[in-house]
Amino acid sequence: MPRQAPSLETLRAITEQVPTPFHLYDAKGIRDNVRELQAAFAWNPGFTEYFAVKATPNPSILRLLKELGCGVDCASYTELLLAHEVGFRGDEIMFSSNVTPAEDFELARELDVIINLDDVSHIDFLAEHGGIPERISLRYNPGGDFSIGTKVMGNPAEAKFGMTPEQIPVAVRRLQELGVKQFGLHTFLSSNTTDSDYYPTIARMLFELAVELHETCGAEFFLVNLSGGIGIGYEPGGPRADLARIGREVERAYQETILPSGLGEVAVVTELGRFITGPNGWLVATAIHEKNIHKHYIGLDASASNLMRPSMYGAYHHITVAGREDAPLSEVYDVTGALCENNDKFAIDRKLPQIQLGDLVVIHDAGAHGHSMGHNYNGKLRSAEVLLEEDGSARLIRRAETPRDYFATVAGLGVSEDIGSVQHDPLLAR
Repeated sequence: MPRQAPSLETLRAITEQVPTPFHLYDAKGIRDNVRELQAAFAWNPGFTEYFAVKATPNPSILRLLKELGCGVDCASYTELLLAHEVGFRGDEIMFSSNVTPAEDFELARELDVIINLDDVSHIDFLAEHGGIPERISLRYNPGGDFSIGTKVMGNPAEAKFGMTPEQIPVAVRRLQELGVKQFGLHTFLSSNTTDSDYYPTIARMLFELAVELHETCGAEFFLVNLSGGIGIGYEPGGPRADLARIGREVERAYQETILPSGLGEVAVVTELGRFITGPNGWLVATAIHEKNIHKHYIGLDASASNLMRPSMYGAYHHITVAGREDAPLSEVYDVTGALCENNDKFAIDRKLPQIQLGDLVVIHDAGAHGHSMGHNYNGKLRSAEVLLEEDGSARLIRRAETPRDYFATVAGLGVSEDIGSVQHDPLLAR
C-alpha cells in the first residue's frame, strides 16, 4: 500500500526553497524498513544488508544506511568510488557486476571488496586484472523456470546473469587452484515480488548447493547472498512481504541444511534496494498545463526523465494531489510530462480529484529506481533530491542540474558563466 505523502503545508514549505520537480525521501521510513529487516534475520550473527546502490545512489542516503550497519552492493566502477567516498570499506562492499571491464575489477581488488563473479570466463579475466582473492562469491543461475508451488516466478534460462549448475563446480575447482579459500553464493531469480515464499525457496536452494559443493569439492563457505527481489505493493491494497515470516522460514532452511553439514557458521545476507527506499520516496511535481482533445491530459513539470518506470514498462505508481487526498475521484486523466515521446505518461485513464494548475501532484513509491534512472533526453535536466528528517526539517541532498551542467562535458563549446541567460547564451548567439 503506498505510503501517505507529507502534508500540503510541508510540501509548500519545501517548494519555497526547492522548485519542483524534486524527489523527496523520508529518513524515518528508511530507518524503520532497515530495522525491520535486521530484526527478521537477527538469528544469523553474520547478517548484513548490502543495500543495492543502483536503487538510490545518493551519498546522504548511503551514510544514513551506513549508520544503521548496512553494507552496499555495487555494480560499476563509479558505484565503487561512491561507496568508498562515503566511507564503506572492504567487506562492507559487495561488487556484483556483469560484462565487467578490466578497470572495474582492478578497482574492486584495490579496495579489497567482496567480488561476486557473474561468469566462469571471468575467473581468468580477474586473475589478469586485479588478481584472485582468498574469498570470492559466485552468481548462480539454475536455468529453466523458477517456480514456487504452482506459480512461475521467473525464467532464469532467459536471464543473462550467473553460472549454470554445470559451470559452478568447474568454477569452484578452478578458483581453488588459484588460491581461493572460502566461497560465497548468490542468485537473483525474481524482481519486486511480495510473495513471502521467495526468499525461503532460494535460500534452501543455495544452502543445498553450498552443502553439495562442500561435499564434492571440499569448498568452504563464508556467505550466502539472497540478493534482492523482495518488492513493494505499488497499487493501493497491494500485498506486502511478511519479513518476520521470511526470516523464520530462512532460519528453518538454514537449520535443516547448513547446520548438519559441518560447514560451520555461514553469513546470510541480502541486497535489497527497492524494499528499503522505494516506499519512502515521492516525486513531487507541479501541474502546469491542462489539455482537452480526444483525452483529458494534465501536464506536469516532471517527465519520464525524472521517473522512467511508467514509460519504460508500464509500471503503476500511485498519484495523489497534495491537500486533496480525500477528495472525490471525479476526473479521469492521462498524467504526462513534456518529452517528445507519447509514452511519457505517469498514468493513463487514472481517476483523480479535479486538478487545478499550480497544484502539487505527488507520485508515490519513487524512492528507488527513480532519480537513479534519470536521463537528459530532450535536454531535460535531472531534478533535485531532498531528505525529510525525523524532526520534520528538510535538507537538500542533491541540487537540480543546470544548463551549465548539461553542457559541461561537451567538447568544442565555449560555455559562458551566463549560459542560462538568453542574451549571453553562446548557443543562441550562433
